[in-house]
This record gives sequence, structure tokens and C-alpha cells, in this order.
Amino acid sequence: MTISAEKSPILKDSGPLRFPEGFVWGAATAAYQIEGAARDDGRGPSIWDTFSRTPGKVHAGHTGDVACDHYHRYPEDIRIMGDLGLSAYRFSISWPRIQPDGSGPANSRGLDFYDRLVDGLHGAGITPIVTLYHWDLPQTLEDRGGWTNRETAERFAEYAEIVHARLGDRVETWTTLNEPWCSAFLGYASGIHAPGRTEPELSFAAVHHLLLGHGLAAGALRAAGAGRIGITLNLSPVLGDDAEAVSVVDGLQNRIFLDPVLRGEYPADVVGRAGRFTDWSFVREGDLEIISRPIDLLGVNYYNPQTVAARTGEPANPVYPGSEGISFPRPDVPKTAMGWPVQPFGLTDLLVRLSRDYPGTPLVITENGAAFDDVVEAGQVHDTDRVAYLDGHLRAAHAAIEAGADLRGYLVWSLLDNFEWAEGYAKRFGIVHVDYATQQRTPKDSALWYREVVGRNGL
Repeated sequence: MTISAEKSPILKDSGPLRFPEGFVWGAATAAYQIEGAARDDGRGPSIWDTFSRTPGKVHAGHTGDVACDHYHRYPEDIRIMGDLGLSAYRFSISWPRIQPDGSGPANSRGLDFYDRLVDGLHGAGITPIVTLYHWDLPQTLEDRGGWTNRETAERFAEYAEIVHARLGDRVETWTTLNEPWCSAFLGYASGIHAPGRTEPELSFAAVHHLLLGHGLAAGALRAAGAGRIGITLNLSPVLGDDAEAVSVVDGLQNRIFLDPVLRGEYPADVVGRAGRFTDWSFVREGDLEIISRPIDLLGVNYYNPQTVAARTGEPANPVYPGSEGISFPRPDVPKTAMGWPVQPFGLTDLLVRLSRDYPGTPLVITENGAAFDDVVEAGQVHDTDRVAYLDGHLRAAHAAIEAGADLRGYLVWSLLDNFEWAEGYAKRFGIVHVDYATQQRTPKDSALWYREVVGRNGL
């Protein structure tokens, strides 16, 4: 996925654009980031409960104990979604709400909450899209090795069956995992996300067991009669003039997940480079057939490309084990409050590449958005930077459709300001502002703009 930064077009406002008939417009959230109610109704502890209580791991010691209190305020949040005209809402299920210890009988009170949520969405004419795993692994499973342990993949499939048995009559679209790259490399290699382990040699086992969990869960869902099944990956075009550096990072960011799921094989160059960390003995006969079971959609989370350059003596980036000799220069372009470059053209390149290199799998943008330093003034939030960001990326998505990408929908990240993982509550991605002291919701200008986009099916 190579493209020269100098030659990449910056998409300009090209006037009105319309998306295909039936294009899905929605928003996305994650359980630990918004639900709160950390000890309500039998919920068990997750790795993020533990991690956020570890001194120095999360900004200002913030936790998800209360977050946006969505667990109690979901009717208000559904009303907001309805007011914005959203046709779909992607949310995740909290595994420790369903199985407090990660295995065994279901906690009916936890399932009851999602019953109410799904029914409320249907009552508002909003299609629920369920993500089964958005990083909140039950702590008991982590105590037994977490995703470095094959057992976790097996338990995940059992959990998927439990959730489908309760919600499958009203939920058609299921996503198994959200961003396994983050779970494996941020959680087990660099340690900047839960569970906070710095064991790059085991991060590749985590990659494999996450993907095996996806395949086992997909099989269980399919056997139970689930409608559409997919996985969500965070993918980034890799920019740079050194082909070897680009290939290394593309392999560790993108192909290590795309190739097993959509081709039934790990990329040979990634396997070879990772050989100094692992002998890959955790891959058993038949695993790749399970991982590559057919899916109905690929969720694409896009925020920015990665820019790389060859640099002798550069130590490995902790989130890319084996990336010695590669630097990650920051391009001279506008950046979000996260420090991420704003480069919409990367979304066009990514979607076109996916449709070209992995044909036959419909695509949905399951996350795209930006954090900015929002301020409430006289009851309004004038987030012009976010509006410009979203406008540019929707134009990039439309350009990809015109170039042949099979893109079916767009879900903005995020509906609400929320607990932004290691950044705590310091970064705001929502199109709806949340005052964490009062829990007051205030739609930002970006929400009102997005409502118009949804209403006209375009820009």
C-alpha cells in the first residue's frame, strides 16, 4: 500500500455528491467507553477496569466506571440518534456483563440491558449492528493468559453463541472483533493499552488467537443462523519512498490480519520477519481454514496513513515488533488533537486497494472521526475542524466508490464524547458533547451537519 506523499491528491470540495441508494448512515460507540455502571447487575471486572486503576497507565487516573452513563441513559441517546436521522448504530457488548468470569452460564441481567437497547433502537427505526469484542476482556481470562492463550479463543465462541441466542432474532449484522491490531500490539507488545504487557514475542500468539476467536465465533454464529457476519480492522495506507520499510509496516499493520481472514494464509514476509520472536508453533493444523471462513462484510476503521522512512540504527517502534531501522516521520499537514495527520486521500487509496486485492467482500466504514479541543459556548459547540474532517473523508469515500470500491455504509466515530482509553476523558471524538459532571448531552455543529448529510444521502 505505497503512495508518495508528494504525489497524493488532497481532495477538494467538488460540489454536491450523492451516495448509492441504500447506503447506510450511522454512528458507533464501544461498551467500556460509554456504558459506565461498572459494577451494576452482576458485571465482572475487565482488563480495562484493572488497567485504568494501575497508576500511570491512563491520563489523570480516569476510569470507565461512569463514562457517559449510557447504561442508564440509553433512551436519551437513542432519541438523539433518532433526531439525527441515523439508520444504524454500531455498539459493542460488554463480555464481562454477559459472563463475569469469561465462561460459564450467562448473566441474564447483563443480557437484559442489551435486550432493552436493541428493542429501543428498533422502536426508533435504527438498525443495531453488534460488535462482540471491543477490548474489554474479562479479567479472569487475562489471568489465565488472555489472548496469548488458545483457551480465550474457544471461550469467545461460546460467548458469541450466548449473545446470539438472546439477540439473534432482532440483530442481523454481527462483527466479531474490533481492531485486533490494537488488542495484540498495543496490549501485549507495547503495553500502552490493557492488559499492559510488554512481551512482543507473545503478541504474535495474541494476533493468532484473536483471529482464531473470530473464526470460531463466525462459525458459531453461522451455525445459529446469523444474518451478516464480519470483522472490523483498523487499516492504514503506508506512505514512504523506501519499499522495504513500507512493506514491513504494511505487513504488521494490515496484511497480518487481511491475509489470514480473506486468503487463509499469513504473509510469508511477516512470518519470516517475526521468526526471531516466535516459531509460530501456536498455529495448528486447520486453524487458517477456521480463520478464513467466509464473511459477509469487512469493517474498515480509518483515521490516517502511516508515513515511514528507512533510518539506520533506529530502534523498533514498540507497536510494530521487528521494525528496527524504520522511522515514523510526521508529515507537515494539519493534525487532530491526538496528533494524527489529517489525510483524507488515504481513505480513498485504502478502500480501492481492499476492493482490488481482496475482491468479493463488501466494505463498511465502521469508524472514522477526529478528536478536537471542543468548547461549549452559549449551549453550542462550533467544531468547524471536525466538520471539515468529516466532509473531506466522506468525499474521499465517495471517490473510492466511483473508482470501484464496494462500500456499503459509513459509521461516524463517535456518537458521544467518551472514555478515550489511555487518554481518559482528555480527548473528545463525539459529534455529541458530553459534560461528564452533569451528563448533559449537547449536539455539536458536526452532529447537525451530519444530520443534513444523512437526510440528503450525500454532500
